[in-house]
Amino acid sequence: MRPAPVTSKETVLVNFPPNLPGIRQDLVDQWLPTRMGIEVTEADPKRVVATMPVAGNLQPYGLLHGGANATLAETIGSVAAALNAPPGKVALGLELSCTHHRAARGGHVTGVATPIHTGRSTSTFEIVITDEDDKRTCTARLTCILRDAAPAPDKPNALKDPSGR
Repeated sequence: MRPAPVTSKETVLVNFPPNLPGIRQDLVDQWLPTRMGIEVTEADPKRVVATMPVAGNLQPYGLLHGGANATLAETIGSVAAALNAPPGKVALGLELSCTHHRAARGGHVTGVATPIHTGRSTSTFEIVITDEDDKRTCTARLTCILRDAAPAPDKPNALKDPSGR
């Protein structure tokens, strides 16, 4: 059964690292990781871990969808990049590659993101996804660009293009 989406604006993903720059908690009910049941269980700059249910994230053959692996990988890789970012910067996914090694058919998968490179303008992470038997199901690599944090959305013109358009 598909995890129920979070519908309350009051709800905060308690397992998502607090105080990451630029995070819009007011949109938590629209976050893809929320809808897919992703739960961050460990988060520090050297290692981010999360789980995701297989149920509700299947492709038509009854296997975990490759896009679900990609979502898990980009979610935890982006969290890791944000934790490693210089002050005032936000991490945005730039490139993601995933190699799917074996199928997951049930239970949960676990993703672990570790840094390959952390710099001033980009960060790259390896994400290893395993099944409940600790067998590798997917290996991903994510590169994030680190950009200046946008102004808070409650400020006038906060979401406008800097050119005034």
